[in-house]
Amino acid sequence: MSKIKNDDVSLGRFISLVLRHEPSAAGLTLDSEGWADTKALISGVCATGRKLDMETLERIVRENNKQRYSFNADKSKIRANQGHSVDVFIDMKIAEPPPVLYHGTSSAFLDSIKENGILRMSRQYVHLSKDMDTAVKVGSRHGRPAVLVIDTAKMSADGYVFKISDNNVWQSEDIPWAYVIEVKYPE
Repeated sequence: MSKIKNDDVSLGRFISLVLRHEPSAAGLTLDSEGWADTKALISGVCATGRKLDMETLERIVRENNKQRYSFNADKSKIRANQGHSVDVFIDMKIAEPPPVLYHGTSSAFLDSIKENGILRMSRQYVHLSKDMDTAVKVGSRHGRPAVLVIDTAKMSADGYVFKISDNNVWQSEDIPWAYVIEVKYPE
């Protein structure tokens, strides 16, 4: 990976922090739908000693492997597609999920999850993956991964609502342990 790419990854992580969790880190305020003024974001990021221009920001948005960010039509505003811990309303599509979805976590959290269910914690929704590989990557962030297989068909039949973000992350409210049909421990 080149130095430019490493810088882009570091910038991408900082932009994710700003647009999802801590807008004040770049001196920003998000509107009620999570949008930030693009010029203010660039200026705010630069004020922290990082280098960012519109061309680099467009590349980060375009090339982000998780498609975390979106511009509005004229690129005057930018926001994170999902994963917020700040109070914003992202109008996601309500959709019927596939029969099962996956939740990646650390095996260290399993006792708590068995007792309390899968909780949103500081985020607005529980994030679910449509494939095992993504769930393994998520779970690996915090130690030895455990992947919970969720019976989303039963949840849906029981009245739970699922949403899907613009970057194809499935989301739900808290999930009771009763809907976990299997725990996998990938190597």
